[in-house]
Amino acid sequence: MDFEKIVMFVALGLVGAILAWGVLTMARGGDYNRNNSNKIMRYRIIFQALALLIFVLLLWFREPRG
Repeated sequence: MDFEKIVMFVALGLVGAILAWGVLTMARGGDYNRNNSNKIMRYRIIFQALALLIFVLLLWFREPRG
């Protein structure tokens, strides 16, 4: 597997894990949800932006294959 694919799978995996963490937190409810749901949402947005930036940079610096 290419380095690019590994980096993208790791970035997308982190976003998916944070999304699952947020969904489980909301499903659980209670004080933990009230205290942490906004923080988890911010983490997800930050990691989504980073994953998108990584994707764009990987495409930008990709060697042309001909």
